Amino acid sequence: MSIRKIVTIVDEIRTEGGRPVEPVARVAVVAAVIANPWAGQGFVEDLLPGIDAHASDIGALLAPRVVEALGATVEAYGKAAVVGLDGEIEHGSALIHTLKFGDHFRTAASATTLLPALEKRGPAGIVFDIPLKHITDATIRSHHQSFEVRIPDAPHPGEIVIALAAAAQGRPQQRLASLSTEQ
Repeated sequence: MSIRKIVTIVDEIRTEGGRPVEPVARVAVVAAVIANPWAGQGFVEDLLPGIDAHASDIGALLAPRVVEALGATVEAYGKAAVVGLDGEIEHGSALIHTLKFGDHFRTAASATTLLPALEKRGPAGIVFDIPLKHITDATIRSHHQSFEVRIPDAPHPGEIVIALAAAAQGRPQQRLASLSTEQ
């Protein structure tokens, strides 16, 4: 796996709605900009060899880094793959929609739910939102959130940005009723 760069973002929200956020709301993102393993090959029917060669390694690289960057217990998490213009959205999906990738983050976060995901194709500097949900119950509304990311020089046409996001809490100042109140 050829990695051009790794980007780490840590966001702290200290006030929301004009009120202090106690404790401070933290979100961390770690993204790797990698060479697309299928770039320049035309249509690749069988993606499995590339998945086997790269998905676990990228998951093992990113999962501990995002947990460490968060510096707190992970309560919400998500993932993203942004494919450069010479690739297919399926290339990003192939790397992140496999247990070989996701189980590294589930283990690091002590999570049991599926990771919410974003996949898209775009030019360098494209903005993408990583969806996050609670690590053990995807119906917990307070933890439904997203985090906007932009890496100015990525992805190049033959690259993929693979990113993980972790939050130490739900949305700051959340006050929606539990989903169970509507059932």
